[in-house]
Amino acid sequence: MMRCIAIDDEQLVRELLEDSIRQVPFLQLVKTCRNAIEALEVLQQEQIDLIFLDIQMPKLNGIQLLQSLQQPPMVILVTAYEQYALDGFNLQVVDYLLKPFSFERFLKACNRASELFRLKQGAAAPADMQHSFFVHVEYTQVKIITANITYIEALKDYVKIHLTHTSKPILTRMTMKAMEEKLPAAAFIRTHKSYLVAVQKITTIKRDLVCIGDIEIPVSEFYKENVNKLLNQ
Repeated sequence: MMRCIAIDDEQLVRELLEDSIRQVPFLQLVKTCRNAIEALEVLQQEQIDLIFLDIQMPKLNGIQLLQSLQQPPMVILVTAYEQYALDGFNLQVVDYLLKPFSFERFLKACNRASELFRLKQGAAAPADMQHSFFVHVEYTQVKIITANITYIEALKDYVKIHLTHTSKPILTRMTMKAMEEKLPAAAFIRTHKSYLVAVQKITTIKRDLVCIGDIEIPVSEFYKENVNKLLNQ
């Protein structure tokens, strides 16, 4: 169960969000707020996992609120202004809902948040409780913790699994298709026939590249739509 708040200065939108949230079984609505100042008080007093956040609000807008939080909860932006999509992506929001939105689109955003919430819980759990899988390396089965993967690179009949805690990748004989089947779909993006990238590890996106810190990973024309969807969400 995810505890959430909805922040919007329009009463009709607040009522729509409240009604939509109550229809999603894994969401618990803690409070609806008319502005960012009211929301700050709730965030100081309550454990909140997800914010439905309007952008255009008086005094303190949604982007400013988000930037003011040292450890913000997950955020789904709810706005009538498409030009804020890039700001939302740079702030690593879960999704971006354009008003007016359908319940189907709302539920899709909530499902995305739910999957990321489960991944975060796994990353905070002891290593033996995290999402993981085994790969064959020479004559040994090696356990890979999914949260430690930065990106995966195809190399003919092998794949290289690059990890956060070591500069030496894991090399295993496997196809990219077989590797994709082992990974949580929402947590990784295919940018090229030879690359799978952990979404949460991406720091910047350029025209034909995604970057993890100083590491540049190519984006091919065929998979560019995947990156565009990520930007739009």
